[in-house]
Amino acid sequence: MVGNRLRLVATLPDASAYHCHVALRELSRREILQAVAEYDRLGQNRFLEKYGFGKARSYRLVVDGKTYDSKAIIGAAHGFLPGREPLAAADFSGGAATVGHLLSSLGFQVTQAVSG
Repeated sequence: MVGNRLRLVATLPDASAYHCHVALRELSRREILQAVAEYDRLGQNRFLEKYGFGKARSYRLVVDGKTYDSKAIIGAAHGFLPGREPLAAADFSGGAATVGHLLSSLGFQVTQAVSG
């Protein structure tokens, strides 16, 4: 009986993923630029540590010729929305379809991260 119950729970949709996806659409250039300013103030390592993100593996945000860890910027920017908290890395997926698309739709340049 417990096995069936666990299987049922495993097949339920993840409501938090839907909530975060909707919340990402609320972000504007303003919140992104606030996160970029904080990143500049703290530096990459302290910023990533503060918000619990690793270095970008696939895509980087470009603002005024400087590059930023795109997923970390989005997570931090969410905390600049009224009544919202920053998002953790596990709260949303990164990559071209989510973070890349959002940043591009807001008029930002996104480039492929160079590994190494």
